[in-house]
Amino acid sequence: MRYGFWLPVFGGWLRNIDDEQMPATWDYVRDLTIMAEDFGYDLTLIAELNLNDIKGPESDSLDAWSTAAALAAVTRKLELMVAVRPTFHNPAILAKQAANIDRISNGRLTLNVVSSWWRDEATKYGIPFDEHDDRYARTSEWLDVLTNTWSHQHTTHAGRYYNIEDNLLSPKPAPHRTYSRAPELLTRPTLYAGGESETAKNLIAAKCDAYLMHGDDPTTIATKIADMRQRRAQHPHLPPMIFGVTGYCIVRDSEAEASREVTRITEAPDPTHSPAGFANFQQWISGTQLEKQISLRDYSVSNRGLQSGLIGTPETVRQRLADFEAAGCSLVLLQSSPQHTEMARFAAQVIPSRDAAQSGPAKGLPR
Repeated sequence: MRYGFWLPVFGGWLRNIDDEQMPATWDYVRDLTIMAEDFGYDLTLIAELNLNDIKGPESDSLDAWSTAAALAAVTRKLELMVAVRPTFHNPAILAKQAANIDRISNGRLTLNVVSSWWRDEATKYGIPFDEHDDRYARTSEWLDVLTNTWSHQHTTHAGRYYNIEDNLLSPKPAPHRTYSRAPELLTRPTLYAGGESETAKNLIAAKCDAYLMHGDDPTTIATKIADMRQRRAQHPHLPPMIFGVTGYCIVRDSEAEASREVTRITEAPDPTHSPAGFANFQQWISGTQLEKQISLRDYSVSNRGLQSGLIGTPETVRQRLADFEAAGCSLVLLQSSPQHTEMARFAAQVIPSRDAAQSGPAKGLPR
């Protein structure tokens, strides 16, 4: 199992807690990332939204790509998984930018390809907003341009969304190592993606390297992995897929203490009296095609993270992680609050065979 964490570019992951003591600032995320590297985490996922989905659109949020470039220069080991939305990026230009950041990091950049869902954000930034299947059609063509410009010189592409003539891209990305059961070198960064519609799953199986899932129990995750493996089998020239799951983590000395924390962070979400983070609930539901309905209580924590069940004593959480690994996951993407405290606790008490450098928050971070 590899252990990743969501970088708190929105200032937290809880929609009904205003101040999580993790400000959306460069200083905070830099110090948190360096701390995580010392504690033995493997990667960070840097989400991309130009508006703050968690604390409300008026709140601060960090730009994913400039943050990733800065982190590439101050970290040594962490994989930097940056979210990218094809609607917002010309693929040839993004290929150039990503290759440059990849070289800065010595081959540690990977991409999480996201086909967008937030109509208001697109219109506020002057970006056309396609309907669901059109967004995935764009993503499919976008991926073709991206991977071809990374792999070849003199790339030409004439399509529905993009026209590229005799593209030249130098330098290319650094060689990459995949993290499947049969590691091999790639000539480009690993491509992660998630989605629950038929359109999304078929595209990911055909053109990406890894499938990322929202929070769910291990049995449900095992069923999803089996389904994606069948879809991947239709492309026998491709290597096995990597599978990862998101989870909001609460580690405490007793189950009762962990349960009290769940109550605190989910108590009485009411869309008519809630903080600004709940304002996008209906737009998120209408902009995605989910396999099951979620409640406002689920939505109060980002990415259905509570449903993964990474809650309880260290022994309980370790067993849950073992269940996810048995289901086929080799990556868990963690959220917690406040992260400087909870990630230190998780590293010290849960991550197997890894000794955290210290049990408390890192110097320079809020306590």
